[in-house]
Amino acid sequence: MEENLVIVESPAKAGTIQKFLGKDYVVKSSFGHIRDLHDNSLSIDVEHGFKPEYEIPADKKKVVADLKKAAKAAGTVWLASDEDREGEAISWHLYETLGLKKENTRRIVFHEITKNAILHAIENPRDIDMNLVDAQQARRVLDRLVGFELSPILWKKIQPKLSAGRVQSVALRLIVDREREIMNFRKEQYYRVEAAFHPASAPAGIQVKAVLDTKFPDIDAAEEFLHRCSGAVFSIRSIDKKEGVRFPAAPFTTSSLQQEAARKLRFSVSQTMGIAQKLYEAGYITYMRTDSTNLSTLALNTSKKYICENFGEEYSRTRQYKTKAKGAQEAHEAIRPTYIEHTEIPGTPQEKKLYDLIWKRTVASQMADAKVMKTDIKVGHDKGAELFSIQATEVLFDGFLKLYMESTDEPQEDDEILLPELSTGEVMEEQGMTAECKFTAPPMRYSEATLVKKLEELGIGRPSTYAPTISTLTKGRGYIIKGDKEGEKIQVTNLVMKDGTVSRVRKTETVGAGKGRLLPQEIGMIVTDYLVDNFSRILDYGFTADVEKDFDKVAEGKMPWNELIASFYSPFHDRVEKVLNDHQYSHVSRELGTDPKDGKPIVAKYGQYGPYVQKGEGEDRQFASLAPGQLIESITLEDALKLFELPRTVGEYNGVSIVCTKGRFGPYIKYGDRNISLPRGADPISIDLDSCIKVIEESATRKAGAVISNFEQSDIQVIDGNYGAYIKHAGQNYRIPKGTDAAALTEEACKEIISSSKPTNRRARRK
Repeated sequence: MEENLVIVESPAKAGTIQKFLGKDYVVKSSFGHIRDLHDNSLSIDVEHGFKPEYEIPADKKKVVADLKKAAKAAGTVWLASDEDREGEAISWHLYETLGLKKENTRRIVFHEITKNAILHAIENPRDIDMNLVDAQQARRVLDRLVGFELSPILWKKIQPKLSAGRVQSVALRLIVDREREIMNFRKEQYYRVEAAFHPASAPAGIQVKAVLDTKFPDIDAAEEFLHRCSGAVFSIRSIDKKEGVRFPAAPFTTSSLQQEAARKLRFSVSQTMGIAQKLYEAGYITYMRTDSTNLSTLALNTSKKYICENFGEEYSRTRQYKTKAKGAQEAHEAIRPTYIEHTEIPGTPQEKKLYDLIWKRTVASQMADAKVMKTDIKVGHDKGAELFSIQATEVLFDGFLKLYMESTDEPQEDDEILLPELSTGEVMEEQGMTAECKFTAPPMRYSEATLVKKLEELGIGRPSTYAPTISTLTKGRGYIIKGDKEGEKIQVTNLVMKDGTVSRVRKTETVGAGKGRLLPQEIGMIVTDYLVDNFSRILDYGFTADVEKDFDKVAEGKMPWNELIASFYSPFHDRVEKVLNDHQYSHVSRELGTDPKDGKPIVAKYGQYGPYVQKGEGEDRQFASLAPGQLIESITLEDALKLFELPRTVGEYNGVSIVCTKGRFGPYIKYGDRNISLPRGADPISIDLDSCIKVIEESATRKAGAVISNFEQSDIQVIDGNYGAYIKHAGQNYRIPKGTDAAALTEEACKEIISSSKPTNRRARRK
């Protein structure tokens, strides 16, 4: 008889814990949840207290059978799933499904996988916390009710295969609302003046840059100012110096880690969580789903020891951060290294980078404040009242900046600027001026990091929900895409003054560009508008945040979970019934104008296969699909007319015509009976004959099964298969999302696809 059976969620975690516990314990994995609601039915008994109807999925039946056999042979069963609500629910499902008995079942929790933590947990077991289980059930049931009742409405009123969700639809609304803000934004032109000065007392070659405190509305006003400054005498009017203090950022929570990894490492949210999961399961970091910024006494002491030994005692300042998030319930501690003295770990380059980020953030949080000197200098002239501003920051004591500095979402100027010693009244010799044409900027589109930040600010969702929510919106439904926005290119005229002479310089200014932004697609905007019109309560930011607070009350034992569901469901279901039976459908159409060549009307519409533009009426009408990122609301007549230039015959190769066009999966070349995808960034309207021939030749030499991409220090490969390209990793194959250029996939992009999808089932596919 096996004395002890320990059940955890993942095989990697099982392997790490087995090393600590030795031969008296057998550690097995449940591979996540072992049962869930039925896939194809509501699985909730609405009439009897919303009781969930669970089933064991087919792919988990063997796992359950093996665990039952092991549990029957064990003297004690230790349920060691994660310590958040989801983990508590997994332990309860194991208890119920395996038929475990209370007298020989123990629930243990730990927020780091170290020998001491595991042994301490075994010495301090507890019962399953049914309040946490009920909070997880409440979320699961409520999300199922919303999704199961709203989705059929979207199928009937808009398009089949759409979905809605309690959190995902609200997150989508944020992105759509931001896009509309940008559409409605009216940019204004202004001129910004900069000058270079040489302080009279400074050695030759020293220059100080300054910015004028006045902005001019047009080029004439800016030019008049520059002419006025020709021959003017500039001098320092005031010098204001202030000492300041900078404080280190708190240790990472789930959301702050997702944001900082996106800014510093360019990781997606799902990629960050996948890598953090591996670091946790290998025992390198504490539990990665947490709202807490708290650090254990052990972590505080070991951090202090490391700082004093490596930087000096003056760099150490022990501090404990208070958790700001309301209803913080996930874990007891921030994300930190399990052993502060381990400055490096083995692993993939991505794992090393994320660990280094966590390590630096943790240690920096226990370092001394940085002391800086901020200097603000005003420079005036004798031909007007305008003032130039010179601002500088000097670091007097670097403190935590010696190790780490938090990134921001907005671009920053160089941080430390040193100035020569200056005094009030000192003459500043003008060394040249520029007046650059700028435009007021619209709000920035969300990136994954800024969307997570906004969801957290509004109290929508929880750390564990952010990654799957974004993944569903981008990969699952196509409501949004993650991509770059080129921005609008505008020809402007700038002014340059040198040696008293003002000249004009033409330049192209780009407005509204952004990289890695979340861009709503037409279907995402249509679904959002329809849900806002018909289910405003569900799409309300405040309501969604209040539901999270109610989940917290359930977790604290202050509210029965089915009462929470009942108070929501009755009015919601009545509204669903009413909307299903009305005759309102979502029809999106916008008249763009007429083709100047033939006078035919151009209209943008949404149809069964997505957004398109139509030219003319009756039998002679023509159609063209909108390109990814183009929206019915914002497409111009000029953009629409370009779409009708396809299909376009580029030329011939070996006597066969080359035709460029666009299809459902992007632009491609039609060459005889072959369809060949164009590489990412290639425009079917402007691509030349030589480029097309190169694409055709490369396609002909590439055999099915050939390796498209290999990556150093990784077993990941991108393979050209009989049915299209796919990713191969650890003996498993993974589908590449439609519309993705396989040849352009980076290792990081491949890892993101692997972490957010399941491997293909070869046997099921053959069947």
